[in-house]
Amino acid sequence: MTAESLQNLLNEVNTIVMSKSVLFDGAFTNVLERLQSLAVVINELLKQDSKQIKSLLAEEYAKLFLGFGRLHPSESSYRTDNGSIMQEFRDKVLETYKKAGVRKIDEYKEPEDHIAVELQFMAYLCRRTIEALNNGGVIDEARKYLEIQHDFLSEHLATWAPALAKDILKNAESDFYKEVANLTTEFIKAEMTTIPKLMNVGNMPNQKGSVSEEIPKENLLTPLDPADKEEETKSYYKLLGLCGVGYGGNLVRVDCKNGRIVRIRPVHYDWAHTQEELRKIRWEVEAKGKKFAPKTKELAAPFAIVYKNRVYSPNRVRYPLKRVDWDPKGERHPENRGKSGYVRISWDEALDIIADEIKRIKDKYGSTYAILALSDGHQETKSVHGMHATITELLINLGGATWAVRNPDSWEGWWWGSKHVWGMEPDGMQHPQTHVLPDILENTEVMLCWGCDYETTTWGFGDQGFSIWSFWFKDVGIKQIFICPDLNYSAAVHADKWIPIRPNTDAALQLAIAYIWITEGTYDKEYVATHTFGFDKFKSYVLGEEDGIPKTPKWAEEITGVPARIIKALAKLWATKRTSIWHVFGGPYIRGPYATEPARLEVLLLAMQGVGKPGVHQLHNSCVGLDTPFPRPIFAPFIWGVVHGGVYSRLWFLPYHKVKEWYKEVLKQFVPKTLVHEAILNPPVTFYAMSQSRMNIAEQFVKYTYPVEGLPEVHMIWNENGCWITCWNCGYRMIEAFRSPKIEFILAQHPWLENDCLFADIILPVSTKLEEEDIGIIGSAWSTKQHFAIVYEGKCIEPIGESMSDYEICCMIAKRLEEKYPEDFKGVYEKFTQGRTIEDWIRLGFENSGAAPYITFEELKKRGFWLVPTDPEWKKYKPGLRAFYENPEKHPLATPSGKIEFYSERLAKHFPDDNERPPVPHFIPYGESHQESLLHPRSKEYPFLIVSNHPRWRMHAQLDDATWFHEIPTCKVRGPDGYLYEPVWINTVDAAKLGVKTGDIVRVYNDRGSVLGGAYVTHRIMPGVVSMDHGSRADLISIEDRLDRGGAIDLIAPIKTTSKYAHGMVVSGYLVNVEKVNLNELMKKYPEAFIKPYHCAAGLCYERAVVK
Repeated sequence: MTAESLQNLLNEVNTIVMSKSVLFDGAFTNVLERLQSLAVVINELLKQDSKQIKSLLAEEYAKLFLGFGRLHPSESSYRTDNGSIMQEFRDKVLETYKKAGVRKIDEYKEPEDHIAVELQFMAYLCRRTIEALNNGGVIDEARKYLEIQHDFLSEHLATWAPALAKDILKNAESDFYKEVANLTTEFIKAEMTTIPKLMNVGNMPNQKGSVSEEIPKENLLTPLDPADKEEETKSYYKLLGLCGVGYGGNLVRVDCKNGRIVRIRPVHYDWAHTQEELRKIRWEVEAKGKKFAPKTKELAAPFAIVYKNRVYSPNRVRYPLKRVDWDPKGERHPENRGKSGYVRISWDEALDIIADEIKRIKDKYGSTYAILALSDGHQETKSVHGMHATITELLINLGGATWAVRNPDSWEGWWWGSKHVWGMEPDGMQHPQTHVLPDILENTEVMLCWGCDYETTTWGFGDQGFSIWSFWFKDVGIKQIFICPDLNYSAAVHADKWIPIRPNTDAALQLAIAYIWITEGTYDKEYVATHTFGFDKFKSYVLGEEDGIPKTPKWAEEITGVPARIIKALAKLWATKRTSIWHVFGGPYIRGPYATEPARLEVLLLAMQGVGKPGVHQLHNSCVGLDTPFPRPIFAPFIWGVVHGGVYSRLWFLPYHKVKEWYKEVLKQFVPKTLVHEAILNPPVTFYAMSQSRMNIAEQFVKYTYPVEGLPEVHMIWNENGCWITCWNCGYRMIEAFRSPKIEFILAQHPWLENDCLFADIILPVSTKLEEEDIGIIGSAWSTKQHFAIVYEGKCIEPIGESMSDYEICCMIAKRLEEKYPEDFKGVYEKFTQGRTIEDWIRLGFENSGAAPYITFEELKKRGFWLVPTDPEWKKYKPGLRAFYENPEKHPLATPSGKIEFYSERLAKHFPDDNERPPVPHFIPYGESHQESLLHPRSKEYPFLIVSNHPRWRMHAQLDDATWFHEIPTCKVRGPDGYLYEPVWINTVDAAKLGVKTGDIVRVYNDRGSVLGGAYVTHRIMPGVVSMDHGSRADLISIEDRLDRGGAIDLIAPIKTTSKYAHGMVVSGYLVNVEKVNLNELMKKYPEAFIKPYHCAAGLCYERAVVK
């Protein structure tokens, strides 16, 4: 509130006080007294400087109402048990407004049941009552509005506003808010007393002109348009998991009106099912005398609920764009990529340019393999319209292309490491997961959450079921111990013990635990003898016989920062209590240098305590099909035949030998996504494995080279991914590759103008899934912890601007290629579409889903979604690795020995010189590939280790423009320049040494570059470690100086991969330094970077890059 608005308020208060005769009823005496008190307080405030006034009231408002744990002045928040906003009370209020002929104005972003709107509605009703009386005493009209006032007070305002006022009085420091609270309380009391009297005709004044006709009108309400009154809300069902490939979770209902999204809310299962049907669908688990069952509605994550922000983002790409200084027939200026602006062009012009460039590249280099398909990034759980390699599918039909193979980015340590210990295709984590939930509830005593934040990571993939399970675990007495550098969001709520550990030192802790078990004889010797291979070699290393260094707790303390006494206590607890380990996927724990080692060692520790026995499991989220930790359904829906980007269909479900045959035919050249920059800048490159996450371990022993003999290097990039520079290893190195003169044309297609798109020459606008008709499934436990489903996903709104889906864009390009160059591309469109319309694909998806025996397609469209019933015989399936535990000979693992391997003969045979992934897992602080340890001399210059988690308020690079999240202190830190900086968590001890406090802007840097962030000083990160979530949108201040304002931390991650022969990404656990920056000096040095258009709530916006 400014001094000017405060003065206006004082004028209004004085006007009311001076005309108190209109308040004819004595019940308002206290209201007048409170008005007079408020006038005194305002007069005192106005004696201060205008800036002081604004700062004082804004600070007090923020303390009272903004952030977690604060009061939210809305009816829903006060009348629901959990303080949620936008609940059924808001719906009822909205309906009351509608009946009275008004609605909240669009510009006011608070919900309709906010105190300000409800009070203004009362003011509106008072005004309409007075107008009726002024109009010759129209008693019936006045009575109508009085009745609405009476009902609204008794059913809404009076039920919660006094409680809000009481809380304000309890928590406010300034007299201003206290007086406002007192005034509100007295007003409601007076209204409750007076209105019933006024409703009596004899007590109602009816003389024309008895009150002033100059009645102020409300500024938060507006009359309903006729169209508003006529059109009813239309609802559609959508899956808004943001990282699925043809399947997802977060089933929501999207309510739309007048062609716009009104709101998104979790689905209630009885919206599509009868109670009799739900009894067959729902499962129940009994453990330790208690019963556990799913909720009756979806546990949709906040990412899904706020997705309206994303659809209407000010950063949406609305039209085809061309870089201003890129001329396909002249100078191309690759050196200006990332700097130049863009101009709008027509679809016709864009399609002609693209067709011409594909033809030119093919002719110049003799093959379309000169085109790099940079696809298969994270998407919106689309099926028919999906990305995830849609362009690769088209390019296969054009003659093939070089594919940037997505590495197992969520599983690096598991995929490259633990597969060599216990097999576990496809990703190296424990499979099966079948029914481990009931077994854990019944038998587990301790749960180790190792580098795990299940309250955060699952949001992007599916529901919040892990959160519910955690409370169930507490109910049955399971203790949760979190081992991680930060007190993450799960630990803050659920941890019985937090053990802080330095990033990328987990292997040392694991070896010290093994040392205690071996020296004290507290491991399961019988299990190790019968279920494992090579234990003696491991024992030799642990005891120091191999290298002269016993892996004692004291040795580990110096490396990890975990006190030796804690290590001993943990080892002894684990040895005496039935213990499981919990992950979502693995996060920074398995995405650091040499991440293969902690991944392998974890499995070995589980083996030493008899993994597979009751209560001993590795619980995780990486499950597909009927491999479900909860009671399995009767079938798992399956629609892969209609998922465009069929590359993934083959990878996930064809046998390995069939995949290899297919690759030889259609994907003759590829390069791991982690090596794309090196393939462009420094070819040739050699590597091991077609490292897509579904590939068999045999691939890790196959050597490849780029470029393949007889095929060209890459000279065009078709980028469907959009977030390489902010989600993969060393984005600054990738920027070099994008700007290489070797790359003649970059085509990007994306819904938002961000990250990689700003290095493209042509950008095509992509629709979000809310603008498309589709079909989707919940068919895996990584998408839900409740029920599988098949969903008809109706088209909610028309596409924003001229956007099209990825599939539609590929169809248009195929058509244009055929039209312009039939001699080269005849029949391409027919091959790509297979002669099917989008409606045909959707129907085919249903027919393939497995649901057809139970429900018709027409009934699915009518219902919107259909849940798969639970298998009534689910209890007959053994949990987890129980069969292996009971009989390892009959139920062997997929390793050469059929057992858990402490020593890998395959690694010894194929990589005898590999000191970075040796046959027995080691602790490797640094080596040939990486020098990212505090034990290395580089740490003198870069003394901090950084942990980079899955983002709390994003799904990787998605949702960085979700305005509702930006009000949360751990989401963004608003700097003194008004910019929303990515938070950098710094321990209080380190902050004091650096001279930094919360809200200061800091530079996080190493020899690969710098990013800026907003300091968030907290005890929730251990000393010597800083934390910065990955995925923030890059906002480059200077490409030459490698300085980023957006906080895209992966820009400075290591260039090299996991280790010498393991080509995973390294995006956490590396060395950095931190220093406070002077923004004024940066503004002087880089003035243009600081004057670009900026959206105060959403951040980066379309106008920053589009010049016209």
